[in-house]
Amino acid sequence: MARHEAGAGHESAARMDDIMSKTPALTAALKGERRTFETEHGTISYYFANEGEADRTPLVLIHSINAAASAYEVKPIYDRYRRQRPVAAIDLPGYGFSSRRATRYTPRLMTDAIHAWVERIAADTGAAQVDAMACSVACQYLARAAEERPERYRSIGLVSPAGVDGDLQSGANADATRGKPWLYRVLTASPAVSKTLFAGLASRPSIRYFLEKTFGGKDVEPGLVDYAYRSAHQPGARHAPWSFLSGYLFSADAAGLYRRLSQPVWLAYGKRSDFSDAAARDIVQQHTASTVVSFDAGALPHFQQLEAFVAGYDRFLASLETSG
Repeated sequence: MARHEAGAGHESAARMDDIMSKTPALTAALKGERRTFETEHGTISYYFANEGEADRTPLVLIHSINAAASAYEVKPIYDRYRRQRPVAAIDLPGYGFSSRRATRYTPRLMTDAIHAWVERIAADTGAAQVDAMACSVACQYLARAAEERPERYRSIGLVSPAGVDGDLQSGANADATRGKPWLYRVLTASPAVSKTLFAGLASRPSIRYFLEKTFGGKDVEPGLVDYAYRSAHQPGARHAPWSFLSGYLFSADAAGLYRRLSQPVWLAYGKRSDFSDAAARDIVQQHTASTVVSFDAGALPHFQQLEAFVAGYDRFLASLETSG
């Protein structure tokens, strides 16, 4: 019986390899240039456009973390601003065109990637500071990066930030995570089992199901589904998601990170997401220069309420210019 189950697992893994071999190669998620640079964690890929007023503060955009994440998740924002100001969007390590190494991914790794990337943007543009915006779980990495190098950030945008729930440990060790070692071992110990499990997670029905939960309804952008599917079927696609699902990509001190931000904060969230008004107030209560906006949308409101989203963000940026 054991031999039969092992054989079935290998057959499923082989089917996954076959599906991946037939999946079209990943194409660019965004317009503009796709640039890369090397770090100790491998290649970092990002998109860059500078078709507008080149001397304006660059806007840098960071996608969320899930089984099939990529810079496509910030596409509406990137497309709107790329003709107005310098704008860049990263593929975080383990996603998109960045290296997808078989390693344990952590907030420290992601934060270091953001540090290196923002320094690269400074070199690209000559700008001393950036306006930065991140989605969901990646808000934790942006908050840590802004705390560690505050001089690089003029403002922080948090879109449906994850990690404000009460069971997180504000004040925990800076590198502490919510990782579950036993779960990570289960997901990664056997390549055959790992590939089989990921085949189900990365199927089109599964991707659509989770995106519908993210959007709070059926109105999921078709291009996002298609790109997520292709991205999740590239070599090494399962490695970062296993760290995510086993808790290693969640900071234990996320709540404290948000509260300690020294920069003006723009916090946006959808009322159809798991985020709440109380959580928003908890994050920004100590930030007098900060703004909270909510939309009739899910956790990525820029896909569903782009005009209102951009109008709110523009008002926030204008207030910075006035106060400055």
